[in-house]
Amino acid sequence: MLKYAILGFLNYRSMFGYEIKQSMDGSIQHFWHSKLSQIYITLKSLEKEKLLTSEIENQDDKPDRKRYTITILGKQELNEWLNSTLMDIPQNKDGLLLKLFFSSQVNKQNILQELSLLRKLHLKQLTLYQTETKDIIAKSKASSPDLKDDGILWEATRRMGEMYETMYIQWIDETIITIQKKFKGKNI
Repeated sequence: MLKYAILGFLNYRSMFGYEIKQSMDGSIQHFWHSKLSQIYITLKSLEKEKLLTSEIENQDDKPDRKRYTITILGKQELNEWLNSTLMDIPQNKDGLLLKLFFSSQVNKQNILQELSLLRKLHLKQLTLYQTETKDIIAKSKASSPDLKDDGILWEATRRMGEMYETMYIQWIDETIITIQKKFKGKNI
């Protein structure tokens, strides 16, 4: 899938590898993320497949860098993927759920502390979606009328992130209450 994320961003404009990473971090991070090293490995692979080209840009006081551009073949590949139907629900991995599943023997106070910490982290992410991410989308739509339709779909994905964080916080709150009730009066 990283392949398609990269092709999708390059379909907007040519970019350097670190710009692709910045674009991902500022937009799709809540549902698709990647390390910079993975991006560069995938860029190299996409270039071998002739889905993109690169051009070296010389810099005086810095190392040379490569600007990547999607090819016609890359646009075709992206378009085929965009028009294909996803037939499976994606498998999610959640370390907290895995840990909680096996934590019946753990001190309940430790579980409650971890849940409280993760609640704060999810609340911080929710606030990010409601402020900075929302502002980035609005500014992008305003600065380029050509991206009006894109902006509608960007907002739909941002809203999913917002709803997910709201649901996760609600689940943490319910789980904290359940643990507190179940072990009320016990040495937890």
